[in-house]
Amino acid sequence: MIKAKNIHKFYKDLHVLKGVDVDVKKGEVVSIVGASGAGKTTLLQILGTLDNASKKEDFELNINNTNLNKLTDKALAKFRNNHIGFIFQFHQLLPEFTAIENVCLPAFIKGTPKKEAETRAKELLDFLGLKHRYDHKPSQMSGGEQQRVAVARALINKPDLIFADEPSGNLDSESAENLHNLFFKLRDEFGQTFVIVTHNEELANMADRKLIMVDGKIIY
Repeated sequence: MIKAKNIHKFYKDLHVLKGVDVDVKKGEVVSIVGASGAGKTTLLQILGTLDNASKKEDFELNINNTNLNKLTDKALAKFRNNHIGFIFQFHQLLPEFTAIENVCLPAFIKGTPKKEAETRAKELLDFLGLKHRYDHKPSQMSGGEQQRVAVARALINKPDLIFADEPSGNLDSESAENLHNLFFKLRDEFGQTFVIVTHNEELANMADRKLIMVDGKIIY
C-alpha cells in the first residue's frame, strides 16, 4: 500500500527527517510513536502528500502502486482526494456547516452529485451512531461526536488509506477508546489501511505494528 524511501525534510538548518523508509501493507493498522519533535507529523504529512520531501535524490513515494513523484500537482490533488482520507487532532469541521454538509465536502470536490453524496454521508453518519446529528452544527455536538463527523468526512470518498494525526488527543478517555475501536472496526469491515501518529500508548499498542521515531529516524 505504501512504499516510501529516503525521506528527508529540512526546515532551514533543522534536519527533521533523516532518510526515513516506510513500508505499509494493505489493510494494516500502523502506529507511529515518539517524543514531540521526533518528526512524526512531518512524516505523516509527506506520506499523505500534504508536504514535500526536501531531497529528491533516491526519494521514492508509492501509494497503491502509483508513483506519486511522477504526478503533476493537479493529478496529485486528484489522487489525494480519491484515495486518501485525513483525520486530525482538531476535527477541522467548518462551523457554519451541518454534519452532513461537512461530510459531503470532499465528495463535492470530487464531483459527486449532491444526492449521491448526501446518501453516502447519511450512511456513514448512521454507521458512526450520528443519525440524530445530520443537521447539527459542530457547536451543537460533543467533542467525540465532532471527531466522528470528521471520520465520516475522511471516509466519504471510500479512500484506500487513512492518515490520522493524534486523532484522540483532544478527547476524553471514553470517547478516545470508542474512536480507537472504531478504526479497527472500519479496517475489518471496509479493508482500509490506517497510519496513525499518536501519543496514546493504548492505541499505539493496539496497532498491527508500532513504529518508533527518534530524532528524525525510525528505529524500530
